[in-house]
Amino acid sequence: MSILEQGRRWRLAGGLLLVSGVGLLAGLITGSEGWRLSGLGELFDPEQVLIVWQIRAPRTLGAWLVGALFGLAGALAQGLFRNPLADPYLLGSASGASLGVVVVLAGSGWMGAAFGVEAAEVLGRVGLVGAAFGGALLGVLLTLLLSRGAQHTTRLLLAGVVVGVVLGAMNDLVTMISPDALRGKQAFLLGSTGFLGWPSVALLLLTLLFTLPLAWRMARVLDALSLGEESAASLGLNLPRWRAALVVLLALATGTAVAQAGLVAFVGLVAPHLVRRFVHAAHGFRLVASAAMGGALLLWADVLARTVIAPQELPVGVLTAVLGGCYLLWLLRRRRLA
Repeated sequence: MSILEQGRRWRLAGGLLLVSGVGLLAGLITGSEGWRLSGLGELFDPEQVLIVWQIRAPRTLGAWLVGALFGLAGALAQGLFRNPLADPYLLGSASGASLGVVVVLAGSGWMGAAFGVEAAEVLGRVGLVGAAFGGALLGVLLTLLLSRGAQHTTRLLLAGVVVGVVLGAMNDLVTMISPDALRGKQAFLLGSTGFLGWPSVALLLLTLLFTLPLAWRMARVLDALSLGEESAASLGLNLPRWRAALVVLLALATGTAVAQAGLVAFVGLVAPHLVRRFVHAAHGFRLVASAAMGGALLLWADVLARTVIAPQELPVGVLTAVLGGCYLLWLLRRRRLA
């Protein structure tokens, strides 16, 4: 590695650390009136301690952790499929999670009619996160079943598209049968960090601490896959086994993030792109940097979502979709002009 490339890596790491640190502070002082410097005094105000450290702090940290999982999952997906346009939702996790949420919301409505409102509230409160996570894993398992394992990347990708379409149709069918689930489904599809608490932060942190080191150890497999499947196989790698392990990590990171914050768009797609614009590194550094980049992106998107139309709040998924879409359009236009 050249001295120039090493300097780029250090600058990127320092920049991400600085942006994330400032974003964490901004998240703590962003209240119902939006972001303002006068909010610094609230960090030490005894009357505001509960609001700052029990509501804003877990939401801010949770937003960074959700973005980090999406960034890591996006880097894994792009390395696995050798496609810079791959995102964490390609294997059917998004449609599976959405179906799980809709089924629980519809079940809450039916239980409310049969057993009372209290039973419906318990099911909705306890079951949404688990249903989203289970639905995401179900979508990935169906993709693996349809593609007969992870032996061929193209077959795996096509199976993910098919599973996404089928589960999406089932999603619409359940919504049509139970229209009351439409509002909750819409909130899930738009993405939100407003419901993150300390238990969510603990779960997200444990998932990141589990998936990131394993992804780091598999980085050489992604480096080998970037040379082509024949070249990777010639190195003695058991590609089906390694692909299956990468898919499991991808599904775990994506499913956990989606279960806690909904379908936040474009973070997993844009974060690895931004890392590649700054450095030309192997997958080991790229995975870690993409996780940090995704955390910084979603953290600042959450701050903006609370500030733009304060005291009201934008769904963070809408903001990331607009900003991410504009970035990709700018990138395509720049490449066309070049």
